[in-house]
Order: sequence, then structure tokens, then C-alpha cells
Amino acid sequence: MGGVQRSATASLAALGVNPASELTSTTTDHTTGRVLPVRGELAGLLPWGGLRRGSTVSVGGSTSLLLALLAGATADGCWAAVVGLPQVGVLAAAELGVSVQRLALVPRPGADPGPVIAALLDGIDLVAVGCPLSPALARRLTARARQRRAVLIAFGSWPSADVELTAESVQWNPLDDGAETLRRQQISVRSGGRGSAGRPKQVLLTFGEEEIELPLVAGEPLRSDEPADAGPDRGDELAARRATTWELPA
Repeated sequence: MGGVQRSATASLAALGVNPASELTSTTTDHTTGRVLPVRGELAGLLPWGGLRRGSTVSVGGSTSLLLALLAGATADGCWAAVVGLPQVGVLAAAELGVSVQRLALVPRPGADPGPVIAALLDGIDLVAVGCPLSPALARRLTARARQRRAVLIAFGSWPSADVELTAESVQWNPLDDGAETLRRQQISVRSGGRGSAGRPKQVLLTFGEEEIELPLVAGEPLRSDEPADAGPDRGDELAARRATTWELPA
């Protein structure tokens, strides 16, 4: 394991992803900040008002929601990585506010993604994971994130996640309103989890033109005629075709 992990770390360095010892001189609040910032509406869904270092957050139903979680921290100087989500591209991330100069994309981490994810947790503030992992490996990575004071964001279910964020519905601007493209989307997000995150809350996020921030509410999810994962994937798929990403050898 140690040799494989050193090899993964060397591969990441070759791609321009620096180890933690080098990031401390360039990352805002890397060594002292306990909570990383998020956009205002999302802050109300998280028990810490942001992303607490060492925590694990699961995201379901929308890659746009996942990228929105990365936006505030990367704008504040933190580094982020997205592993095992080839549909996520640089353009989509930039449009959702992610500072892409501090974003590493590893769409296909190989047959054994564990050492790659572990190496990223050693040197990067936020690591989003979308590849399937065994429950035992997921628990080990949760412990590693806690030890390294990184934020682990899982796309999909994750054992014992501190907070669970789920896109209940997604709506895009209608094309019959004069628009020629799908430029604006609204996502109803529900939160849950353990401890102080256990009380369900809900908020409506708006991305794109005519962005409107609505107050946090608690209650039943909004209705929608469209599945939660139907909208963002179309936009992310188009963005991924035009994006340049990094890929580690299998």
C-alpha cells in the first residue's frame, strides 16, 4: 500500500497537484481554518455554516450541486479535486463559480482508486469522489479525511456521512420563453445526516441568469415533473466534451 501510495503521489505531482507541505504557503486558511466557506444558501443546510475540515458530506442527484459546494472554498484559495466523475468538465465547474485554476479533475483513477483518493486527501482541501468503492474502503477514506483535516464529498450514498444533501427536483428555463439554450436551472435541495444535521431542511438554489436567492425553509420537498438527475447531466455532458481534464494511468 505504501509503495502504491507513493507512486500515486508522484503521479499527482507530475500533473501539477502539490503535496500538503507545498499547498500551505498558497492556500488561504489551510492550517487554521476549521470551516471552509460555501455560497449563502448552502450554508444554512450545513450544521457548521460551511464545510468543516475532517467531515464527510454526501451529495445525491445533481453534479451541479456538488460543484456548487466547491465554489466558495476554491474562490477563497483552497484546492479541490474531483475523482471518478468523467461527466464533470472544466467549463461546467467555472460556470458554477469554481476557481478552476485550483481544481484537479481525475475522471478515471484506475482499477484501484483507493491510493489515488488517499493521496489527494493528504494534499488537497476538498476531494469529491464519484467512483464506486467498497464500504470498508469508504470508511477508511472517511477516517483519513478526518485525520488529514480534508473535506470528503461523496457523489452518491456513503456510509456514515456527517451530512447528506439530496437534489429533490431540477427545473430548467423553458425554451418557449424566448431562450435558445438551457441557461438557468433551479434545484430543490434537502439536507439530513447525523447529530445536529439530522433535522431535515430544504432550500432552493438557482444557477445561471436572473439568479435569485431564496430563504432557507424546512418541510416537504418541492414537486417536479422531471427526475432530479435529468437536468444537470445534459449541461455537464456538453461541458465535458469541451473540457481538458487530467487522467491517471490505470
